[in-house]
Amino acid sequence: MSSYANLPAPSPEQGLNRYLQEIRKFPMLEPEEEYMLAKRWVDHEDSGAAHRLVTSHLRLAAKIAMGYRGYGLPQAEVISEANVGLMQAVKRFDPEKGFRLATYAMWWIRASIQEYILRSWSLVKLGTTSAQKKLFFNLRKAKARIGALEEGDLLPENVAQIAHDLGVTEDEVVSMNRRLSGGDASLNAMVGGGGDSDSVTQWQDWLEDEDADQAGAYEARNELESRRELLVEAMKVLNERERDILIQRRLQDETITLEDLSSQYDVSRERIRQIEVRAFDKLQQRMQELAKEKGMLATV
Repeated sequence: MSSYANLPAPSPEQGLNRYLQEIRKFPMLEPEEEYMLAKRWVDHEDSGAAHRLVTSHLRLAAKIAMGYRGYGLPQAEVISEANVGLMQAVKRFDPEKGFRLATYAMWWIRASIQEYILRSWSLVKLGTTSAQKKLFFNLRKAKARIGALEEGDLLPENVAQIAHDLGVTEDEVVSMNRRLSGGDASLNAMVGGGGDSDSVTQWQDWLEDEDADQAGAYEARNELESRRELLVEAMKVLNERERDILIQRRLQDETITLEDLSSQYDVSRERIRQIEVRAFDKLQQRMQELAKEKGMLATV
């Protein structure tokens, strides 16, 4: 999993259509087959199983990557970054959680692409906070929502509304709007056409992925941090053995088997499983109590 040299690699020379045709050769997986492959990777680090999990989801990675065409970056590189995110998802995927790999992988794919965009596009080198990143990916959508479609600076009331909606300062809204309207590369530049005015669009029209919230990854990370804080607090409800078993079974990348823990604590595997389930229930209940106190939703 340290590289994907054996995977089809998109390149300008190869052409996007040829790459898309090539990855369609890999069959989609049925739920049971996906589960067994994931178990082989988790339990035995079977690289062949991991490879099949990755290749069967290359079309998903490419589809998500195509939603980011309007940032002026080489599409082959965007797809490659999507594939990196996919590989990270496969590496961390836990088939016992009860959901499909595609659901889990979408977050990692989008996060990998957005990190690449933020590293590569000089427009956003100054946008380092989560709020600024959210503003970058959502400003056009926010402007459309309030009908602020005119060129140039925004009206003061529109600036105030967008700043409130996106949780940033008004100065940040003004600055980002000016950078996205000009600067390094104008999003108002005309693309396409070939002389046919009906087919000419502005570059910014390609910017938004209509099927997804492009700030979702960053919002998810903020939510994840809040949940981690809840988790740390809620863990205090467990005794030392419950906490240790739950951490080793569910809260670390390299999980321990029931067999190993039964030997460690000199009890049966079934007893370890019972302690794990009880600890999880106690932890979940405590997290829900804490979340309610803080006015938020939380799940383990």
